[in-house]
Amino acid sequence: MSSPSKRREMDLMKLMMSDYKVEMVNDGMQEFYVDFHGPSDSPYHGGVWRIRVELPDAYPYKSPSIGFVNKIYHPNVDEMSGSVCLDVINQTWSPMFVFLPQLLLYPNPSDPLNGEAAALMMRDRPAYEQRVKEYCEKYAKPENIGAAPEEKSSDEELSEDDYESSDEAIAGQADP
Repeated sequence: MSSPSKRREMDLMKLMMSDYKVEMVNDGMQEFYVDFHGPSDSPYHGGVWRIRVELPDAYPYKSPSIGFVNKIYHPNVDEMSGSVCLDVINQTWSPMFVFLPQLLLYPNPSDPLNGEAAALMMRDRPAYEQRVKEYCEKYAKPENIGAAPEEKSSDEELSEDDYESSDEAIAGQADP
């Protein structure tokens, strides 16, 4: 067994023995999900996130690909795809059980994937923290980590009773 694969096994075992829930995607050790809670001393406290991790063949010499499954409001995470900024991963890469809380405790607004979050964080920190808490409440509850947001949308479809519309409301009134 080569050194990189031993390191991969060791890091994965440490992650599995930590407080995180780890779910392997296949029989291999290169793709897995990690469920973790927001650090208690951050605006992310109370939130639960699921991330998908893909370890490259060259791990640990090359950093993993990391993406959030459920939405998070964070300067270094793309809001739509959940991708974590590569520069942030490459600059601060450490074992996963150290990296995840660090990512939430120390966002880097100077290298954003979510420009709105970065701007709000730099301009109005209390408003940024409030938005983070709103996202935690809406997207980061234990029931939110089982499926990606787009998979949940069928539960949120409007029934006919909720959809109050008439042809006049859509088209407007006819000219006399």
